[in-house]
Amino acid sequence: MTTMTKQQYNDLKQRLLSDKERLEEQLESRDETNRDYSLRESTGELSAADNHPADVGTEVFERERDLAIQGTLEHELEQIHSALQRMDQGEYGTCAVCGLEIPYERLEALPYTAHCLEHAPRRDINDNRPVEEDVMTPPPSGAGVNRQAADGKFDDAGAWDAVEDYGTSTSPGMSIKPGQDDYKKNV
Repeated sequence: MTTMTKQQYNDLKQRLLSDKERLEEQLESRDETNRDYSLRESTGELSAADNHPADVGTEVFERERDLAIQGTLEHELEQIHSALQRMDQGEYGTCAVCGLEIPYERLEALPYTAHCLEHAPRRDINDNRPVEEDVMTPPPSGAGVNRQAADGKFDDAGAWDAVEDYGTSTSPGMSIKPGQDDYKKNV
């Protein structure tokens, strides 16, 4: 491990200050444009009961995405504030867990980090999975006979076979042959 030079330390501090300023400006501009408006105000619609439910779904998705982006920016800003505080206290560049020096290359990549690579918090991709996945039946793999291996489970591959015996919704007026009723299949 190499000790960080004064120039490297100053470069990292300037980068942190620059990132802090950039994030504060972004969050300020987001606050001005993304206030907690009601759905009606944010969409500009006269009614929240729109002609198509997908319009409301799209708006909800966009709002959730904006909130996730804002949360990420706020979290990064908190980490930068913490790094600047560690600089003021003379603790910057040392691991918060083991107390060893954090390599400059890691600080250059993540100037706000408080951990060496060995003690960096790990995030498994499965940590934040939806709870619904715990009760969902995984889809059958393959096609044809293999898809039917999950006995007792309804599969869209056999949907027509399951309802064919009940006939169609074609009325006598829509029948191909006049006077023929297609409500029930002739046996």
